[in-house]
Amino acid sequence: MSQLLKQFIDTRKRTEALCEPLEIEDYVPQPAVFISPPKWHLAHTTWFFEEFVLKPHCPGYNLFHEKFSFLFNSYYNHVGQRTVRANRGDLTRPTVKQVYEYRRHVNKAMESFIPDILDNVELVDTLILGINHEQQHQELLITDLKYTLSLNPLHPVYKPGYSLVDKIQQEDKTIKIESGNYKIGADTNEFVYDNELNRHQVYLNAFTISSDLVTNAEFLEFVKDAGYNSFQYWHDEALGWLETNSIKKPLYWAENDNKWHQYTLNGLQELNLAAPLAHISYYEANAFANWKGRRLPTEAEWEVASNRFSWGQRWEWTQSAYTPYPGFKIADGAIGEYNGKFMVNQKVLRGASEATYPGHSRATYRNFFHPHLQWQLTGIRLADDE
Repeated sequence: MSQLLKQFIDTRKRTEALCEPLEIEDYVPQPAVFISPPKWHLAHTTWFFEEFVLKPHCPGYNLFHEKFSFLFNSYYNHVGQRTVRANRGDLTRPTVKQVYEYRRHVNKAMESFIPDILDNVELVDTLILGINHEQQHQELLITDLKYTLSLNPLHPVYKPGYSLVDKIQQEDKTIKIESGNYKIGADTNEFVYDNELNRHQVYLNAFTISSDLVTNAEFLEFVKDAGYNSFQYWHDEALGWLETNSIKKPLYWAENDNKWHQYTLNGLQELNLAAPLAHISYYEANAFANWKGRRLPTEAEWEVASNRFSWGQRWEWTQSAYTPYPGFKIADGAIGEYNGKFMVNQKVLRGASEATYPGHSRATYRNFFHPHLQWQLTGIRLADDE
């Protein structure tokens, strides 16, 4: 078996393993537009291989269902019309059983086809992209599910012991980076996303950066100091977000009987004060940094310093806008819609999280989200000017 075929099979199995603890009722709800139901993730990641590998390139491939391209396309305008994003949870049909049948149908075709395309560089690149795409969706599946379960007053347990937010840190030091010219970005023959290209030079003033992420205990002090009610720490747009959504604390936090708790995938737990803060928006991250008299690092600072600290527990907000690197070009066709068209009104996050697929991380990885979003495993690392 080729390494590529094994990677495909392992990735597909892991997605379904994440769904093993679910009840059938868990597969469908979509309580917010920014999340998707598990059933949709299972089908969409399957659609990617069918749409971009099997349909155009596999002779004699038979579509599982002619309407699935409409139902499970996400945002690829080149492919055609699609279900409105906010309506993904309204799809009671196809059933969960049929979606798993769809996965088996595509898996069988792919497993037969992959050995025939190993010499086709373009097709192999598409296949590798599809594997990484599914790995991304595994993290989204679990964080989307957490948001849905968190709205249930029974505080359901997804899987006993499966928290993702309790691991504590070991370091506690300040790292100094001297001023100078540095190179950032990817320059490798290994897989990277196009938004990581091209490697280029940046000049950085001297700065310091924390080896540790901000903990729950540190952020709790901000909450207790009326940080959410102190306008001077917040962007004007963020103040509107706070007021509109009545936000006074981080997502999943709750104060019960004078004790702070946090909803986790292991149910409602007492807040682990020593653990890194999670599920925080850029607005909150920046306000906290202002309250501390510090700041968030830029993505270039983060990348240059990243070999000096441990990372991978939280996606870490930077103060950098998500914009193209020098020489970036959007690829032709639908694949070109993967990253480039989102380069507006978003902030870059670096690192990885406890929910990230093993190996699906690197120092050049550029994640990105709108500044108000909280539901990912996002955290804060602080920096200072020298």
